[in-house]
Amino acid sequence: MNKTEIKDRIEALREKITYHSRLYYENDAPEISDYEYDAMFRELETLERENPEFDSPASPTKRVGGMALDKFEKFVHTVQMGSLSDVFSPEELSQFILRVEESVSPVEYSVEPKIDGLSVSLTYRDGVFVQGATRGDGFIGEDVTENLRTVRSIPLTLTEPLPYLCVRGEVYMPRDVFESLNEQRERDGLSLFANPRNAAAGSLRQLDSKITAKRHLEIFIFNLQEGSLYSDGRVAKTHAETLDRLAELGFTTLPHRKTLSGERAVLDYVEKLGEMRPELSFDMDGAVVKVNDLSQRTALGENSSTPKWAIAYKYPPEQKKTKLLDITVAVGRTGVITPVAILEPVRLSGSVVSRATLHNIDFIRELDVRIGDSVIVQKAGEIIPEICESVKGERDGSERVFEMPTVCPSCGSPLTRDGDGDGAAVRCTFVGCPAQKSRAIAHFVSKDAMNVDGLGPQIIELLLANGVISDVCDLYSITEDDVRNLEGMGDKSAQNLISAIEKSKSAGLERLLYAFGIRQVGAVAAESIAARFGTLDALFEASLEDFTAVEDIGDITAKNLVEFFESDRARELRDRLVAAGVHTEAVAEQSSAVFEGMTFVLTGTLPTMTRDEASALIKRAGGKVSSSVSKKTSYVLAGEEAGSKLTKAKDLGVRIIDEPEFLRMIEK
Repeated sequence: MNKTEIKDRIEALREKITYHSRLYYENDAPEISDYEYDAMFRELETLERENPEFDSPASPTKRVGGMALDKFEKFVHTVQMGSLSDVFSPEELSQFILRVEESVSPVEYSVEPKIDGLSVSLTYRDGVFVQGATRGDGFIGEDVTENLRTVRSIPLTLTEPLPYLCVRGEVYMPRDVFESLNEQRERDGLSLFANPRNAAAGSLRQLDSKITAKRHLEIFIFNLQEGSLYSDGRVAKTHAETLDRLAELGFTTLPHRKTLSGERAVLDYVEKLGEMRPELSFDMDGAVVKVNDLSQRTALGENSSTPKWAIAYKYPPEQKKTKLLDITVAVGRTGVITPVAILEPVRLSGSVVSRATLHNIDFIRELDVRIGDSVIVQKAGEIIPEICESVKGERDGSERVFEMPTVCPSCGSPLTRDGDGDGAAVRCTFVGCPAQKSRAIAHFVSKDAMNVDGLGPQIIELLLANGVISDVCDLYSITEDDVRNLEGMGDKSAQNLISAIEKSKSAGLERLLYAFGIRQVGAVAAESIAARFGTLDALFEASLEDFTAVEDIGDITAKNLVEFFESDRARELRDRLVAAGVHTEAVAEQSSAVFEGMTFVLTGTLPTMTRDEASALIKRAGGKVSSSVSKKTSYVLAGEEAGSKLTKAKDLGVRIIDEPEFLRMIEK
């Protein structure tokens, strides 16, 4: 790569890492695996090291990921809760050991499991637990003391009344608790947690500590942050000694840790820990290798954001072999027929997997997957089960080639194959298809659409099966009496459901348009269209040219919009929804033209408002909000902890403003 390409790659990596870091640390909703994230991080570190002219203090390599959430009080750590450098192969781990032993010797190493949970600090005064906080950005975290008090393995008082002690640990959710929690959420029609780590993080961030208590979280303590372990003034000499002493004081310390000498012993035990992963009661995503002697740690010192005396060995995504028992098909809300693999159940990355998507018939043929095959499965992004390959060497001739059905398995209507922008999808085009009906209703009430809280797929199926509803419009005529006697419901559940349905009436045209499920009309496009036309009635009068005049609406999407609003079904929906009292006007109507023709990019944490609130103000003033900085960007609105977008804005000469200046512009 030339220097321009290198600079562009660095900026792209910084933006991607910042985005995925926010999903992981702040939203507890990662889209990619730790392995993929760490690989990007490593690539960025290498490029920055080899090209120092592109170095930036705002780079994610200069800080630990995560930000304190506004709903908790901020907590300033007296000792930074840092992170570790990662390695991904035995060769890289050997290089780390060689570098250490070139500086100090002889060396003992503490080899420990890397728990996949949420890192916290615990503070004790006079032997009493007084405060606990999440890591946050390593310097400032969230005060979650009351929630941490519900974690049974955290001692509220130590076995000795030491004046001051601060320790670091990893809060996690045991696998059996995770499975029970997801089973209950499925019965309640709620969305499932992707993995135990996400479940633990979400549970610890509950505003109501009673909910946290019900989640049965646990903790392993793995480090002494500060304070004396001994009342007589003695000083610990090794890391292992500190953990043994912390165990005496009442803490649950890391299991399966060993103190070892020599490269071969360390490598062998790291491999053994990896082999133990499936049998453990908790999730681990790696092994940590630390210099045991504390004086040697001091001699080795620190890098800018990581210690030189420790390393994290990250295991690749876990893969398992299982049997492909059958291939069925599922009908999506737009009629797309998706093949689904039925697997012999296997535990994978913290949960039992028995189904996996096979995407489409082209994917099946390319992979040459057959019913009866032994297959290798993993979780894409450690979340979604997928088949990686079939083990063709184990075939015995009994395997069967899968063929897509020619009629819809739900309604029996003929299937068609299209390729008009959605790809080569096989689709049922019958609007009365029962399977599409269920999924269309689920989409209509989803969070980004009408946002009917508590109305999950199971309850929708119940309402359909019992004849309470037959389409989305029927939702607005059901009563508490209609639902309180359904399986799993009751007086309180019925009351909450009806209240949520009533509240959804005021969602506005933006959400209603997305809720209709028009092909290729997502939430952002729906917002733009609603802002342009203002009312539902105006959409029925719009032409193809009117729709393509909306920014970011292409010919295919415009065609889908015209076809929808010309249909009798759409007119029936409008009439029935209006009669039910559903609001059909845009709620975020433009109130001024202050920002007409301007594009804003938001970055960092603003002092008094969220970025969503600032975005809403921009749109109401006629402006547009973009996720990336370019030469066409009018302003970058920057707050604290602004990242690579701020750097790019400076490089491009884009004007940067803060919140006070932004508010003054609004007032004009």
